[in-house]
Amino acid sequence: MHVVIVGQKWLAATVMQTCLDKQYAVSAVATGGDDTFRRAAHTAGVLHGEAIAQIPACDLIVAAHLHDYLPAAIRARARHGVLAYHPSLLPRHRGRDAVRWAIHMREAVTGGTVYLMDDGADTGGIVAQDWCHIHPDDTPESLWRRELAPMGVRLIMAALDTLHTNGALPHRAQDDALATFEPAFPRHKIADTRGGSRGSKLRGI
Repeated sequence: MHVVIVGQKWLAATVMQTCLDKQYAVSAVATGGDDTFRRAAHTAGVLHGEAIAQIPACDLIVAAHLHDYLPAAIRARARHGVLAYHPSLLPRHRGRDAVRWAIHMREAVTGGTVYLMDDGADTGGIVAQDWCHIHPDDTPESLWRRELAPMGVRLIMAALDTLHTNGALPHRAQDDALATFEPAFPRHKIADTRGGSRGSKLRGI
């Protein structure tokens, strides 16, 4: 099974290494300004490019920490489409700042979703989900690093193993009646609704 991993940072690098450990055929397309994934892919000898247009034909594209939209013509290069990870319990908190918004809204529980990318913003069919508690003192960065990033690796790899074994990725449609979408959160600070201010650059997010 040939997997193309497109994205950046720790999540993409860890998914890539786990795929290599499982002896999946891997190509990497490193996007974004963070060099973590780019360096790891270069070291592993699987770096295919640094632009979306360079994604090759494959069995599955995995979007790991990807902030770019993949148009239909790119998604069509993968026989089974694009598997993406979103750090919320979709259809809640669609949009790129899901972790910040979950904390800002004082939610006690959040989670992660792997889904099949379609033409919408985080609207594709759900392949798998998991949940976690939000601690009272969590920042977006601490929640991502402790729970949501490792969860993303687990969910992505479980889906890849399912595809490898069964030749398909079962999924279910999202319930749009339950959907929320939030805009990009202001980048300076996230308001601490429990007192004070919690600024975070979300280096791992």
